Amino acid sequence: MFTHANAQTRPRDLGLTIGVLPAGNLNAITDVAGVKVGQVTLLEGRNIRTGVTAILPHDGNIFQNKVPAAVFVGNGFGKLAGSTQVEELGTLETPIILTNTLSVPTAADALIDWTLAQAGNENVRSVNPLVGETNDGGLNDIRGRHVTKDHVLTALRTAETGAVAEGNVGAGTGTVAFGWKGGIGTASRKLPARLGGYTIGVLVQTNFGGVLQVNGVPVGEELGQYSFKQSLDKSSDGSCMMIVATDAPLDARNLKRLAQRAMLGLARTGGIASNGSGDYVVAFSTANRVPHSTDDRTTAVVVLHNDFVSPLFLGAIEATEEAIINSLFMAETSTGFQGHKVEKLPTEKVFELMKKYGRGK
Repeated sequence: MFTHANAQTRPRDLGLTIGVLPAGNLNAITDVAGVKVGQVTLLEGRNIRTGVTAILPHDGNIFQNKVPAAVFVGNGFGKLAGSTQVEELGTLETPIILTNTLSVPTAADALIDWTLAQAGNENVRSVNPLVGETNDGGLNDIRGRHVTKDHVLTALRTAETGAVAEGNVGAGTGTVAFGWKGGIGTASRKLPARLGGYTIGVLVQTNFGGVLQVNGVPVGEELGQYSFKQSLDKSSDGSCMMIVATDAPLDARNLKRLAQRAMLGLARTGGIASNGSGDYVVAFSTANRVPHSTDDRTTAVVVLHNDFVSPLFLGAIEATEEAIINSLFMAETSTGFQGHKVEKLPTEKVFELMKKYGRGK
């Protein structure tokens, strides 16, 4: 039974359940124990609509105690700084920062400062900061480069477990998805005990186009708002950053496979990974630590067998799909740079369509 769709209410709270696996307690990336999220939102005057979102895989010194990680590139029109080392070594040694396109260098510089300042890193001379982005230049004065190192450091310092703000916040403050206001979204899945009991959490920064589908319903088509409706233009261009966290003991190889499945979640929402879209997935596991320095020539770790990873794949697909939809439901209409206005998703109409198509639980 659907309830009245109020402003900034998650679809699950209104009776719309996406997928078949149960969500975690928070239905957020922070359902993966130890994962923290910090956000700084810049909403100033008429033209500044941007921000920073930081994701920390654990509480400790991440450089000294790295986590297994992988990157998957759905479409490479973007600037994911630090990705090649993650791919080469299979580890993440800093928090992940999301921001706008022209603030990637600033964020990387701040992330280096953060890492060098950690106790135990006094002799560190090489850091691989991982920074992702989407271009919020429609609503934000992106050329002004208003994100500072202090903003990034504040997001890192204030990161916490618990509920994660969504919509027009952090790195999603000025983003647009499917022609409506996008933003930050998050969701999770908790596997039943018989399937391992593992948790998969996803956080997205949505800023891309396509033909929106909500739980299989062709919302974009029904509402007459979708890419290439009038002509072959660039309305579908944009980007989506997807961060996947899990407590399942996966190595970098299976994390890459997990990251690939997040793109299927994007596709289920109607995203098309257009020519101008930077669609990246970063996946990491909190189950094991990879020490920066060791005297041992070999290491023995427990990793999940290939035959048991499929439920995690489904969890990543469902959580990514729901996180993207959450980013739309939780966003509000925004007016920004040069008076450009982007309307929020008309959730009342969406729920009318849900009823028309008999979707939901």
